[in-house]
Amino acid sequence: MNTTGRLWISALVLATLLAAAAVTAYVFWAGDQPVRRGLDVFLIEPGSGVSQVARDLRSAGVIDERWTITAWAYLQDQTRAVRAGEYRIDAGLTIKQLLDKFVRGEVIRHAVTFIEGWNFAQVRSALAALPRVRHTLGELPAREIMAQLGQESEHPEGRFFPDTYTYITGDADLDILSRAYQRMKQVLEEEWVDRAQGLILTSPDEALTLASIIEKETGLASERELISAVFHNRLKLAMRLQADPTVIYGLGDGFDGNLTRKHLRTDHEYNTYTRRGLTPTPIAMPGRGAIRAALHPADSKALYFVARGDGSHEFSATLEAHNRAVIRYQLGGEQRPFSSHKQR
Repeated sequence: MNTTGRLWISALVLATLLAAAAVTAYVFWAGDQPVRRGLDVFLIEPGSGVSQVARDLRSAGVIDERWTITAWAYLQDQTRAVRAGEYRIDAGLTIKQLLDKFVRGEVIRHAVTFIEGWNFAQVRSALAALPRVRHTLGELPAREIMAQLGQESEHPEGRFFPDTYTYITGDADLDILSRAYQRMKQVLEEEWVDRAQGLILTSPDEALTLASIIEKETGLASERELISAVFHNRLKLAMRLQADPTVIYGLGDGFDGNLTRKHLRTDHEYNTYTRRGLTPTPIAMPGRGAIRAALHPADSKALYFVARGDGSHEFSATLEAHNRAVIRYQLGGEQRPFSSHKQR
């Protein structure tokens, strides 16, 4: 090859290198430019690569040119690194930041809250109403749900910790339930290890059951330990707990909101007016405060309590004092014959 040919090749190589450098510089510059508009929700479907994502971004009006984000992804060797899911794209985000968001998988997280005192039916209803979740539970019997959690022998009531749980699009309802189950197991174990000495409770399961009753009886957090003391004292004396929420739970769908004397006298396994001891299972989901109260009762001789009408209770150590409290707070101070529920 003569000198002229070599010069032409050298010039061509140089031009190519200069063009590549120019393109690279432009891509770096373009990568620092903000997106055209933000979006509340942008969905990357499973299996999508950067090319498809770039097309979808352009169609949504987020970017003007598809090739910019694609070229930046090639430079970073991230063409297949984007993660599926829903993303929020804020206005002012740069192309580089946007791709980085997709690669890190900073997807939108949704939330569901299980409320203290809810029963298992309410938990199932909350899960069934969730959007963007894979609904796998459907009409499965409770036993089958527990079997899928690896706990076939356990009753589901009270076994899920009331808290807020986040999830992403495509998560299964069973996954959320599993996290709530594991959280309750962890909290119960922590509180059981730290329990007060000399309790009549013999197992974490008994603590959970008592905590669920405390949760349903307590309007004020400050009274949990006193409510707990009443139940502990009654258990020690083999007195019936006589807790209205247990009767209501046992009535199930048959309860219309009006608890009658007939209800209290009708025997069933959850009626603590007719049976001594704890109920066979928890009756609701207790929070950590109620669990802790069940394991740390107040130092009190109280055996009775009656609602004052303002959310608080009057506690009494004798039936006579309790009856006076009933006259004062339930009968408006009027002395008239009545039969106290809270006896022995």
